[in-house]
Amino acid sequence: MSIPQSGGGVIERFEDLAGLMESGCKPKVEWRIGTEHEKFGWLTDTRQPLPYAGARSISALFDGLIARFGWSPVYEAGAIIGLQRNGANISLEPGGQFELSGAMMRNMDETAAELRGHLEEVASLATPMGVRFMSLGAAPEWHHDQMPVMPKGRYRLMTDYMGRVGTHGTQMMYRTSTVQVNLDYSSEADMVKKLRVALALQPVATALFAASPFFDGKPNGHRSWRSRIWRGLDDSRTGMLPFAFDGDFGFQAYVDWVLDAPMYFVYRDGTYINALGQSFRDFLQGRLPALPGELPTLSDWADHLTTVFPEARVKKYIEMRGADAGDEAHLNALPAFWLGLMYDQTALDAAWDLVKGFDAETREGLRVAASVSALQGEAGGVKLHDLARAAVALSQAGLAARGLDEERYLAPLLRSLDSGKVQADRWLDLYHGDWGGSLQPIYDASSL
Repeated sequence: MSIPQSGGGVIERFEDLAGLMESGCKPKVEWRIGTEHEKFGWLTDTRQPLPYAGARSISALFDGLIARFGWSPVYEAGAIIGLQRNGANISLEPGGQFELSGAMMRNMDETAAELRGHLEEVASLATPMGVRFMSLGAAPEWHHDQMPVMPKGRYRLMTDYMGRVGTHGTQMMYRTSTVQVNLDYSSEADMVKKLRVALALQPVATALFAASPFFDGKPNGHRSWRSRIWRGLDDSRTGMLPFAFDGDFGFQAYVDWVLDAPMYFVYRDGTYINALGQSFRDFLQGRLPALPGELPTLSDWADHLTTVFPEARVKKYIEMRGADAGDEAHLNALPAFWLGLMYDQTALDAAWDLVKGFDAETREGLRVAASVSALQGEAGGVKLHDLARAAVALSQAGLAARGLDEERYLAPLLRSLDSGKVQADRWLDLYHGDWGGSLQPIYDASSL
């Protein structure tokens, strides 16, 4: 999840809200790739979650990354909650999921090199401590009361609120991991087409990257339990955004939806102020109960934009949010998949032709089917295996048109399309076969 945003001064006009997103418009020559991934640290002798403090801990890793590799600390209330270096940052999810938010890269080779360098740095410190990191969509065995709690005020407020809305909010916060990519747009019209394609094809990403078939120590009946969790979180701020397919959709329509999402907090002077359930519309009028008489800044609005969690999210770029974390090859395949679809106009137009006939019921049905059955899912007469095959072919063509040999990063997806099996299916085969119903082997098998 996000660190405090920097957006600017006091909001002077209502149009400034859409203007923040519009300011992200860039010419194609400036488009970049920003990949984020999360992973679970675990202690190799006990298979328990990596704690925040102690000799073998997140804090110890942070200290080593600062001392040996030139990262700079980010503090909250005196505690290190993240690191920054050269446009990248390392941050913490609520349950200690260790997240790399990469710098904006020009191509997949740079993206893959950044990931490899990060994993090598972390391993050089973690291995002597007896610590490893597993990368999959949900913690397979740990229960909620086993998870460490990170010292971030944002998460304390969200934990309380998640307990009062939806059914799966705290599971999302403490026991899931994802990989996502952030991609640019050139104009409002370009954003609209990219967001529509992104939303309609998120079920394909969920299916191809499904890697969370276990939860609470047993199979959960889904290939992506992480995706199932998001469907039970908070309907006011999640989902497939059916209004994005309306003819008049644009920046302002997205603003209106975000304004209707209840607030979590306001960040002031290093402190998160409780604004749970309050209205940003009231804030714009100086009537926020948490800060009576005070008007919001663009930084407040940028923060509020990070508290909605649709399957694809708009900020000053578009975030693709539908995939479980996975092995290194899949962590690279996710940005490659979306890069091929989004940054080549021919591929993007063809992708829109592929999905523009879907109605909201079909899109939502595919979302559900992907979480349950991955490539074997179907909804509205659309088979996910067929849709995924077509989408990956378009991505391949889009990457080939870039002329950088980036198509090779799609290799794990092509293998899944050939076999019909994704990471979750392979984990389940092992669980019911060689592992004899034990989940102990998954710690090593899923570690980076």
